[in-house]
Amino acid sequence: MSPKSDLRQTLLTQRKALDPYRWEQQSKRLCQHLRYCSLFRQAQTILVYWSVRREPDLSSLWTLPKTWGLPRCQGQDLVWHRWALGQPLVLGAYGIWAPPSQAPSLSVNLVDLILVPALACDRQGYRLGYGGGFYDRLLATPPWDHIPTLGIVFTANQVDQLPRDPWDRPLGGVCTEEGVQLYGAPRSDA
Repeated sequence: MSPKSDLRQTLLTQRKALDPYRWEQQSKRLCQHLRYCSLFRQAQTILVYWSVRREPDLSSLWTLPKTWGLPRCQGQDLVWHRWALGQPLVLGAYGIWAPPSQAPSLSVNLVDLILVPALACDRQGYRLGYGGGFYDRLLATPPWDHIPTLGIVFTANQVDQLPRDPWDRPLGGVCTEEGVQLYGAPRSDA
């Protein structure tokens, strides 16, 4: 196994073991920090994710007057759809709830901020995902490569440095239940 694979297994096991009450409380605190983050406040259209495997739960934000986008896996790519609380979802790839394929798509030129799920983020803004490369491919391609990004993790999953591959790109910042840290990477300058 590679260092990333070993780390993924360890982090997934730890996160799944998180007490449900503590998970809920940490998620709420994380969302409070997002509400006060200037990138979030200024954004009109925000891409989010449906929480699985004890990822931080962002659902308390979905009643805010923003335009929300949720992804759907299509082959090796993420396709984004406009979504609002109460609209239908279907069980998609990897057991993740996603908008149905006929839901209205969301144009990249409308997106102001991407909240990126991660197993871990390091202090330079690099993230460890699940290994499918969906976000790495998305964030490496124009016109997606300039949109501000925030990695979303609990503090326990923020580490000093992650193993990196040549295709890994840093996020603009990270939000945890303890606050938001912006890194000044190219995608955080919007």
